[in-house]
Amino acid sequence: MRIISETKLKKACEKYLDATSSIQTWTKLVKAQNWNSFVDVKASGLFGPDQVKNFVIFNIGGNKYRLIACINYKTKVIYIREFLTHVEYDKNKWKNDEWFDS
Repeated sequence: MRIISETKLKKACEKYLDATSSIQTWTKLVKAQNWNSFVDVKASGLFGPDQVKNFVIFNIGGNKYRLIACINYKTKVIYIREFLTHVEYDKNKWKNDEWFDS
């Protein structure tokens, strides 16, 4: 899988130093995947994925953070939309993303 944009992940590493190792591990493992559907993502067991509308939510840093992504299975591209603390995620502002219902 190809990740767009890793810049968001780098910024998350700078902002949340305790998440750096988990983000780096997630990045390495996801790049090695060849997912064709959310069923494949779920079956991989990587970072407890959930699907909410068009997004796949990954638990990062022992469930302390949420990585919100949109996956195009046909092109094998993962678009990073948000990296949030669990508290920020629970406020649901991320659902205002223009891609949420697309």
